[in-house]
Amino acid sequence: MLIDNHNRKINYLRLAVTDRCNLRCNYCMPSEGINFAEKDSLFTIEELCKLSEIMVGQGIDKIRITGGEPFVRKDLMVLLRKLSTLEGLNDISITTNATLIGPYIQELKTLGIKNINVSLDAIDKNTFERITRRNQYDTVYNNLIRLIAEGFNVRVNFIALENQNTQDIIPILEVMKHYPVSVRFLEEMPFNGGSKSFNTITWDYKKILDHIQSEYSEITKLESPKTSTSINYKIKGHKGTFGLIPSFTRTFCGSCNRLRISATGDVITCLYGKPRMNLRDVMRGDNVESKIKEHILKAIGSRSKTGFEEQEKYDGIFENSMTSIGG
Repeated sequence: MLIDNHNRKINYLRLAVTDRCNLRCNYCMPSEGINFAEKDSLFTIEELCKLSEIMVGQGIDKIRITGGEPFVRKDLMVLLRKLSTLEGLNDISITTNATLIGPYIQELKTLGIKNINVSLDAIDKNTFERITRRNQYDTVYNNLIRLIAEGFNVRVNFIALENQNTQDIIPILEVMKHYPVSVRFLEEMPFNGGSKSFNTITWDYKKILDHIQSEYSEITKLESPKTSTSINYKIKGHKGTFGLIPSFTRTFCGSCNRLRISATGDVITCLYGKPRMNLRDVMRGDNVESKIKEHILKAIGSRSKTGFEEQEKYDGIFENSMTSIGG
């Protein structure tokens, strides 16, 4: 079992398999993209399988596969097949933009992988294309509906972007009210490839809730797991739910149970901090299992208590793109 220096149990790993993405969302990276990692700097799929096995042996019982866009990797299913065999791994989840998932839906279902988060920051096609800078709306929407129809546990992640998509908050709830999905509204974070930095945001989780309450009068707050990052609600007459994720306000740090490992091996204990160490060369050396375990224990043994405490250690602005640190 992994316990950090604040007595928080760490059982959830967000594992990035690539830093590449086929969209160019304007809050994530510049239109020309970023300097993506060279192939030999990324974990191989065999290394990702081995790393996952070691982490599950240390007490990780939930792994979320992220990117970039995970399905950009042609060999992703090799890893997912391996994960499905690991004893003690109770939850395999994927975060995707749903552009490339279509051909794999049936096998994912066969493997028992049911939890899919779909990033969708607009229900209006023109707004979607303006944000993503790509003509992929129909593919994303059709794959989203397919995933719902096939019985996956689908959550839609919608980042509230000032002057860009907040007019879509009510419309996306109206479209999704017919389906058993959770629409989660995330606060914008200061990651934009170095092009944006801010200390406050207009559309925080309270304003998002006020906006939703101005349209729907009968809203019930739901009980959420202690480690949940979202504050969840039910609108009367809607099949699904909605959630608010205070990713900038950071109200959930006290119960944080997660660890991130980037596609190039960086161990990230907080989104607002710098990598603690890198595991790639360790994975390619001797005594891999014992050294990986040692490094992980060292990383979680020096975690900050909150994202604000971690942010204070940064000099200047956040220079990372979200796609390079696991979405």
